[in-house]
Amino acid sequence: MTSTIGARAAKTMTVAGAALTLVSPFLAWTWTSAYPGDLTLYGYPGGSQVVTLVAGLLAAVIAAAALDVPGARSLTPAGAVRALRAAALAALTATWITVGAIAVTLGGVVHVEPGGWLAAAAVLLLAVGAHALPDDTVGTPPRGKRLPRAAEVALITVVFLAAMSVLTYGITTESAEEFLAFLPAAGYGVRALWAAGLTARLSAVNARNRVAVAVASLAAALVFPFTQTGDQYTAIADNILVFAAVALGLNIVVGLVGLLDLGYVAFLGTGAYAAALVSGSTFSTFDIEPWPFWASALLGMGVSLVAGLVIGAPTLRLHGDYLAIVTLGFGEIFRITVNNLDGTSGPDLTNGPNGINSVPNLRLFGFDFGEPHTVLGVAFGRFANYYLLLLAVIGLIVFVYARAGDSRIGRAWIALREDEKAATAMGIEGFRFKLLAFGLGASLAGLAGTVMAHLQTNAVPDNYKFADTAPPNSAFLLAAVVLGGMGTISGPLVGAALLYLIPAKFEFFSRYQMMLFGLALILMMRFRPEGLVPDRRHRLEFHDDHAVGAEARRTAAEATV
Repeated sequence: MTSTIGARAAKTMTVAGAALTLVSPFLAWTWTSAYPGDLTLYGYPGGSQVVTLVAGLLAAVIAAAALDVPGARSLTPAGAVRALRAAALAALTATWITVGAIAVTLGGVVHVEPGGWLAAAAVLLLAVGAHALPDDTVGTPPRGKRLPRAAEVALITVVFLAAMSVLTYGITTESAEEFLAFLPAAGYGVRALWAAGLTARLSAVNARNRVAVAVASLAAALVFPFTQTGDQYTAIADNILVFAAVALGLNIVVGLVGLLDLGYVAFLGTGAYAAALVSGSTFSTFDIEPWPFWASALLGMGVSLVAGLVIGAPTLRLHGDYLAIVTLGFGEIFRITVNNLDGTSGPDLTNGPNGINSVPNLRLFGFDFGEPHTVLGVAFGRFANYYLLLLAVIGLIVFVYARAGDSRIGRAWIALREDEKAATAMGIEGFRFKLLAFGLGASLAGLAGTVMAHLQTNAVPDNYKFADTAPPNSAFLLAAVVLGGMGTISGPLVGAALLYLIPAKFEFFSRYQMMLFGLALILMMRFRPEGLVPDRRHRLEFHDDHAVGAEARRTAAEATV
């Protein structure tokens, strides 16, 4: 009888909490527009209220499935209660952070209007009710019916547009308070979709429609610059794309082959310096006509490739910590070398600590990336132009990564990562394949470096340190791969976006970033060692020891075929 009463009470609390959560964003949470987002309006949500509203809608839909509303159960094939708990926590964190920030920012809880108190009580009621419901998680979710191809393509398009909308909201948040409310809510929202089994269903749909996935992801990314009226947030997106491109190249070395590279940013610098020297800059020590972009890109990739082979050939027979120390040394040697090539300590090549400045904007097929253009009636500034170019670079790197990872070479890399001795015993020449990965990753970083030199209009030694207050640097790049998920395409993209946005949004972060990132890595290794977007093999490695052994043996056998 007690359990029945408890279940009834939990359902009542859940329904009431969800209803009040949906109502609260339409009330004023504070009396003054001094708080970011203007939360003083009635009938119109603004700022962080939008996050609470979206989280409340997600919780309401999942609650309908948890309470066995006809037709809603199919939305949660893996179970609704765990997903509801995560969605409730998304609403709870966003709302309580906002209400707390109002009190702290404006100087006391007296500045919180009744609408804010109602929101705080509503999300708490929702969270308590959701956690009181009995768990309904199923062991193996039933396989859903396959939709018609057109419906699956439409679903993929909608999902990618929604994901891009969420990322756009995070990039364009105007204050640290709004971003602080958004970040945990987005994380719990994704967890709710995963717990409901929807991400697994979507992965199956994506696997059957890879071309549609590529087209939809490109279309969703192209929407971003059309939503911006200035270059402020497009500049942030450009830097995220540069960071992500380099992280994807590093993921070949770290994620696919399992080599710990702590000096990878040097290859980015190699490409940047090569492009800057032939750019026609007045600070370049080469008195030559500016090279076209395709030529400078090939030069940057070629020089970085040679650098990768030169450093890899004598060192890739090392393993583990020894290899990491050597690559760390190479990164520092590069920075010190370009710092000393100033005509005094060494040959006059890089202008030493002053670097090569005033790198001109790119011109490609007559298109000047530094000039404003009008595309479909929307004015594109300098950073929007480079955004389109960086999308093409990311697309090329993703294509190379995917094709290499699915090839015989990629299977050999994965076999070496899982068990090098077993892979060698089955006929895989470890040194040759590792050197190939090192060179390919270096050349992709060089390609990103050629664009970065023109985007930032300079190439200076301080941009290529092991650790610095701003990415990209070797420590941030490695953290992006590890936090995002080694061996995946989307993992480094997610990791790069997070690791760039967090310091950009929080000014105080620069003083404690290494400590905070170290803490984040410790927590990740404890609670989710496979990363935010894990590779299937890594998930097996950390959660099923018997299965991963069979998987590693099968991969090694495939690589020798």
